[in-house]
Amino acid sequence: MSNRLALEDSPYLQQHRENPLEWYPWCDEAFERARSEHKAIFISIGYSSCHWCQVMEHEVFENVEIATFVNQHFICIKVDREERPDIDKHYQELHMLLNRRSGGWPLSIFCTPENKPFYAATYIPPFNRDRMMGFSELTAIIAQKVAENDEKLFQNAHEISEYLRPKNESVQATVLNEKILTQFTIQAEHNYDEINGGFSKSPKFPHASTLTTLMRIQQLHHDEQIKHMITYTLDSMALGGLYDHVDGGFCRYSTDASWLVPHFEKMTYDNALLCELYAQAGVVYHEGRYLQIAKETADFMIQFMMEDDLFYSASDADSEGEEGKYFIYTYDEIITALKTLSLPNVHEAAKIIGATREGNFEGHTIVRLSSAERPEWFELFCRALSVLRQDRVYPFIDRKVITAWNAMMIKALFVLGKSDQNYLHQAVKSLEKLKATMLVNEQLKHSTLIHKAPKIDAFLEDYAYLCHTLIEAYQSTFDEHYLIDAQRFANKALELFYEEGKWYFSRGAFTTVSELDDGTYPSAMGVMVNVLQSLGLLIDPKYSRFAFKSLEYTSIKLMKTPIYYPTLTLEAIRHIREQRVIKNNSANLASIIQPFSYPFLLLKNDETLNEFTVCGENSCYATTKEITHLDELITSTL
Repeated sequence: MSNRLALEDSPYLQQHRENPLEWYPWCDEAFERARSEHKAIFISIGYSSCHWCQVMEHEVFENVEIATFVNQHFICIKVDREERPDIDKHYQELHMLLNRRSGGWPLSIFCTPENKPFYAATYIPPFNRDRMMGFSELTAIIAQKVAENDEKLFQNAHEISEYLRPKNESVQATVLNEKILTQFTIQAEHNYDEINGGFSKSPKFPHASTLTTLMRIQQLHHDEQIKHMITYTLDSMALGGLYDHVDGGFCRYSTDASWLVPHFEKMTYDNALLCELYAQAGVVYHEGRYLQIAKETADFMIQFMMEDDLFYSASDADSEGEEGKYFIYTYDEIITALKTLSLPNVHEAAKIIGATREGNFEGHTIVRLSSAERPEWFELFCRALSVLRQDRVYPFIDRKVITAWNAMMIKALFVLGKSDQNYLHQAVKSLEKLKATMLVNEQLKHSTLIHKAPKIDAFLEDYAYLCHTLIEAYQSTFDEHYLIDAQRFANKALELFYEEGKWYFSRGAFTTVSELDDGTYPSAMGVMVNVLQSLGLLIDPKYSRFAFKSLEYTSIKLMKTPIYYPTLTLEAIRHIREQRVIKNNSANLASIIQPFSYPFLLLKNDETLNEFTVCGENSCYATTKEITHLDELITSTL
């Protein structure tokens, strides 16, 4: 018999509808019942492509014996963290408070009948195991303490709830100066893995925003060591494993230090950020292979993760009950595919792509090149492997559409569209579809399923990333409507989420402060500051003042440990170094194809002008009719 999740839109909640646990979605009814029946509350937060969420479901939530006890003594609530990031952020902060370390997913929260939390964990095994308390034993203890109105438990819960209430705290500021560039570079070098590239050991994440900030610093300083860190990391990530050579696109992270064995889920935000990063690096460093990776990533998203011009949120790591089964090959399959290419020595060719009889992943092969340069036969080889995949079960796809994540992907298409017009056309179509779908009665929404009406109001990240994309759309098309929309949504974000330099992620069911650091993707606050600096240059300097107040609010943290905040650090550097805008009529601006060496540069259409005019925020400096003179002219104004 289905539980109450059967009527929910979220694919993640739908995955749990047949659990014997009597789940509620997040709703007033659940909390009212907990109070009236004096039952503890169990809140479980996760997402559809989360491996350990699936493990806990199988081990705990599908266990009839455990469910029978829990249904009797608890009210259970299931939350999709992608659908309700505000709820997730609130309880992740709770986990950090109670455990002194970051949380993750699944996130497991226990609360009193009055919904005051007192216990937070991530994955919990079904029974006591390896010094971990089991879910069965834990719920038995909690149920007894709640039934007995244990004074200490309820007092602790009250104190925790009071501590979690938003507070107005005075914030000290410091001067933002050039030292932030040096400090960021030193800290990046300290974290850099000289053997494999990247900025950690394992598990290893791409850190796209760190690489982006380094690339802009390198453009300013022309430091070959910084360039090496960037290009070596980009090359290493693209060898294969983290990067899927057959379908294209990047997996979430690598479980090892060398980028070989990924966690095979693919997230829209990772692929959006890496598509844009490789596209930008291809232009900045004149490397065709980076543009090729960007195109293959975009093609993967369009072919596998797009419907009706909108992008799904994620695909799973597992298929047919096994992690990575869709993605890996036997040695015989590799050899058979190579034999179709009429190569002189297929076994030597197999070594080039990491295939041996022993395999490089549980007796199978993850396709991985031995160098950044692809063999001439590699594309045909990948096509042969693609044919094999057609007979396999594709991993589950979460068909949820999230405004912020779609905006990221669309922005990447606009950036890539400067090198290939086909991606520009798709970006325009997708942006128009996103606005038509997610703007309901002038209210921006956060998420929905394709062809369904969105219900959840947008959060700061949705406004920030949509504005970011609208400005990029203007830079690509010079269509004034995009700039007008960017200003309109930025004004709304300021109204809803801004307060004297401080930004809130949400102000609905939970008031949560926007993160400063770049977690799974760049912070919403950092992206919003980028938007405001751009609008300050393109429309009205008042937006730059909002941006400066935001940077000032975070200035002490930025100057001390900028490596934690790559996006905000880049905006601080942009503020320190100053931005420039080139004004001209749209026809002349459209003729600009070469990249400029200065990274903080925007284009502005002015149909009254016939010359390229280089301006700052409050004045213009010089003009020229020659595109080839612009780089030198911009430098002379700094």
